[in-house]
Amino acid sequence: MKTKKFPLHWKIMIGMLLGILFGIVMTQLSWGGQFTKFYIKPLGTIFINSLKLIAIPLILASLIKGISDLKNISKLSKMGGRTVITYLLTTLTAVLIGMTLVNIIKPGSSVTEKTRNDLMVAYQDNANEKMLIAEEQKGQGPLQFIVDIVPSNIFDAATDNKNMLQVIFFAIFIGVALIYIPKEKAKPVKDFFDSFNHVILKMIDFIMLAAPFGVFGLLAAIVVEAPNIDLFKALGMYSFTLVIGLAIMIGIYIMLVRIFTKRKASFFLKGISPAQLLAFSTSSSAATLPVTMDRVENKLGVDKEVSSFVLPIGATINMDGTSLYQAVAAIFIAQTFGMDLSLSTQLGIVLTATLASIGAAAVPSAGIVLLVGVLAQAGIPEAGLALIFAVDRPLDMCRTVVNVTGDATVSMIVAKSVKKLKKVKE
Repeated sequence: MKTKKFPLHWKIMIGMLLGILFGIVMTQLSWGGQFTKFYIKPLGTIFINSLKLIAIPLILASLIKGISDLKNISKLSKMGGRTVITYLLTTLTAVLIGMTLVNIIKPGSSVTEKTRNDLMVAYQDNANEKMLIAEEQKGQGPLQFIVDIVPSNIFDAATDNKNMLQVIFFAIFIGVALIYIPKEKAKPVKDFFDSFNHVILKMIDFIMLAAPFGVFGLLAAIVVEAPNIDLFKALGMYSFTLVIGLAIMIGIYIMLVRIFTKRKASFFLKGISPAQLLAFSTSSSAATLPVTMDRVENKLGVDKEVSSFVLPIGATINMDGTSLYQAVAAIFIAQTFGMDLSLSTQLGIVLTATLASIGAAAVPSAGIVLLVGVLAQAGIPEAGLALIFAVDRPLDMCRTVVNVTGDATVSMIVAKSVKKLKKVKE
């Protein structure tokens, strides 16, 4: 009799819950913090590093193979245009939702002067570090983001996951070139990347066996390293506002999948849930990308030709959760300082947050660096960044779930529009 396998997403969920419980127990022991830091947290660090290890090789192999398999360049431009436009529309929607909620709920009014001063003192060093990074970016020209897309050295670009957009550019360049050369000349290169892609996918299988242990280590460390619980209570309304916005975005994704692909909400959520849980644990779209691709192709029915193009681009430019967070955080900080932002200033936040999310590094807390630019554009004190550091980590986990879910949604919509969405059992 064949026994039914225990689903991966349940294993990951159990790992998360045990990690939280373990972390709570360790906070009650004098030696618990040190023990968790030195013996438990490394489990999560190793797991994240192993996923990051294969992120760039996966993008290179899958994107080159996917693009080179297209019959002509017009097919690529058609798919690319629909992908980028859909991503921009979902990002703009996310920012508007965030701005609307933060103006209705007004979470800034719940932060007392004493709590604000405590947070400013506790997190000023972190805020200064992010502001220095943002200051370097501020001195660059308006077209710098386009310049940054084209690498001067692909090997240098491939050594840092923050340069993923450069790797994507290089992979697309190779894929397009393979379309234009004779088939017999292109075949050996395509065969190599096809085989290489299979090797990477098998590596993903091996890594995912350790996922429950990895997320256990990550969650235990987060609980142990969390600041005073009173600070979390003071920022509860801000967190509530952001989580409500992110939940609304998930609902919009489900609605879009239903409208454009006719697939049920249960089918979509069951198919993408392991990637969502991993995104929650790692706070990294890049680290989750291998699992997202696997679930979208094998469970949601998206053809590899589409997923290998849409998802790597989405992991870099589609940051709906991050852009929603920037709108909420910027106006929340303004509210705590007693600032009354005009409509034109808030529309400026919408535009800045939408554009800033494009090209954001798909790594933990990248959004908080971009937030400095949003604050500066609106004339909001950048020192207010320290206000949200206490709760940024758990909220970063939540917004990464939205980023990954958005990528999967757009891949299904694009696949349906180009007739590459396969029928799978619901």
